[in-house]
Amino acid sequence: MTDNEQESSELFEQKKTRRMLSLIEAALYVAGRPLDLKTLGSMINTRSKRKIRTLATTLMKEYEKRDTALEIIKVEDERFVLQLKSEYTPKVRRLAIKPLLSVGPLKTLSYIAYRQPVPQAQVIDVRGHHSYNHLKQLEGLGLIERERAGRTKIIRTTEFFADYFGLSHDLRGLKKQLKNIFEELIPSE
Repeated sequence: MTDNEQESSELFEQKKTRRMLSLIEAALYVAGRPLDLKTLGSMINTRSKRKIRTLATTLMKEYEKRDTALEIIKVEDERFVLQLKSEYTPKVRRLAIKPLLSVGPLKTLSYIAYRQPVPQAQVIDVRGHHSYNHLKQLEGLGLIERERAGRTKIIRTTEFFADYFGLSHDLRGLKKQLKNIFEELIPSE
């Protein structure tokens, strides 16, 4: 191979890598939630977890060097997410589009997430009869699922819930993460 052919081949590989990095970046931007290696691999047509992991980590390091308001972080279960750095959130929060959930359904969802699997009757007892509407809304958004168990329904969160909020898919890990979040929000006396 001549020097010219060598340079051309290297240039082609650099462009190919840059294209794959751009596709991963676009996928993370559009998703707005953590994506796993399999999903990212489908964007760049590869099944090699090592290659996907390397590319996602490279992109993560590029964002660190850029020193911008955005960051790519790796969360549990080898998932990656593009998000706003927390230091910028208070300044731009008011510009965000209407929140996904109002306070009532959000409280119902947090109760379910922390207590799951939980009987529907228990949710209604604790949150009140208005929570029937919350449950419909949460189920419609794909955040919870209700499974019939005799005369009641058992409620638990979905994988989409974990992905949307950047939480673990493992129930024990998810509850631990929620406990830490709650402890941060409610200072101990």
